[in-house]
Amino acid sequence: MLFSSVTFLYAFLPATLLVYFLVPQRTDSPKGRNHVLLGAGMVFYAWGGFWYLVILAAQIVAAWGFGLALERLRGRWGFKTVFVASVGVALSTLLCYKYTDFFIDNLNALFGSDLPALKLLLPLGISFYTFQILSYLIDLYRGTIAVQRNLGTFATYVSLFPQLIAGPIIRYADISEALTSRTHSIEDFAAGARRFVIGLAKKVILANTMGKLAATLGNTEHSSTLAAWGYLIAFALQIYFDFSAYSDMAIGLGRIFGFRFKENFNYPYIAVSITDFWRRWHISLSSWFRDYVYFPLGGSRVPIRRICLNLLLVWSLTGFWHGAAWNFIAWGGYFAVILIIEKFLLSGTLEKLPNWLTRCYTWLIVLIGWVFFDAGSLGGALETLGALFGANGVGADPTAWYHVESYALVLVMASIGATPLPTKAGKWLAERYPKFAAVAEPVVLIGLLVLCTAFLVNSTFNPFIYFRF
Repeated sequence: MLFSSVTFLYAFLPATLLVYFLVPQRTDSPKGRNHVLLGAGMVFYAWGGFWYLVILAAQIVAAWGFGLALERLRGRWGFKTVFVASVGVALSTLLCYKYTDFFIDNLNALFGSDLPALKLLLPLGISFYTFQILSYLIDLYRGTIAVQRNLGTFATYVSLFPQLIAGPIIRYADISEALTSRTHSIEDFAAGARRFVIGLAKKVILANTMGKLAATLGNTEHSSTLAAWGYLIAFALQIYFDFSAYSDMAIGLGRIFGFRFKENFNYPYIAVSITDFWRRWHISLSSWFRDYVYFPLGGSRVPIRRICLNLLLVWSLTGFWHGAAWNFIAWGGYFAVILIIEKFLLSGTLEKLPNWLTRCYTWLIVLIGWVFFDAGSLGGALETLGALFGANGVGADPTAWYHVESYALVLVMASIGATPLPTKAGKWLAERYPKFAAVAEPVVLIGLLVLCTAFLVNSTFNPFIYFRF
């Protein structure tokens, strides 16, 4: 079920809110409302297929049981063995459904065998909830969190529908208190609803429109340089607004239900370096790999050669997390090389350059990276790179000009929307004209909701890019 769907907006969400707030909350425990969220999460997830729900439920029960076993065995023989087994079980389903065919294809290519691909359907959001489960098990092993003895509460944590399918990746430590004791207020409800509607508008109006432009220009045969750059810029804006919009909606819904999820994006396209970009883009994922892979490998406290190897490993895994294909691994490796260069060769130089120049440098590096990310193969990525730099011998063509001009207004809106300017303008207006802002804000939000609904009713193009991960 999509957040940006009429079914979710006008059936599932209102019904969930009604039941949730009709259930009385005890002052010392939100257990009843947790049960509502658990049930809603199960229905939400089962909407994509009942078998997916069975897999999710099995993962939840297994992780909860391993957690109890780790708590009982702490300081005793078998503690590490159980931990390794728990991580293995959590990863096994992800590896099976997401990566089996990748390994089969590569074995066939390497040895000339003819093993059949399994072609298993990838459970929605499995990469996200697997990492949430792993963070719980690792933190429990480290002793930084207390075990959750209540299966229902643990299941609520894993299956919270606001972030179940496409993140952000929420760690148990960040919401453990809210799972057992949280408050609700009209102010939080209003702030959450505002964040949700803004995210919905980013998705439906900006991301979907940029997606149409990217699909149109990207499918042009013998692409001109203009078409290639137009496609790439449109895709870069699409993936940002698509994913940041989902995060906005998840954060907004979380706040409505009494949770404070951490931010997942911080205007990454104004970053002044690739290092800065990855502090701003998909923060929950980059920080997950930092805390659970990079730091345990030694981080930056080891010799330079080891640091380089650590970065290459972490970013190759980051790319592989996104997809079981060599272009994703190349995408991760590409950023690893850039980060190594910045860390050891360019850090001082970048700091001395004007911000406009370092932002142009970062924007160019990121755009080239998106070529690998969106390509169907390494060969396709190289073909697109060639088109970007004129290898096809066609600088521009009338069809590309027509499409770019047709979408020019939304391109400008999206480009401005990817910066802090709209937020700063809204804050300035609220501070300068508070009475006007108090009236204008709900009118604008209602208008956006109506406009988004009209878009959704009349359009069939409404994918979420990160659902496939």
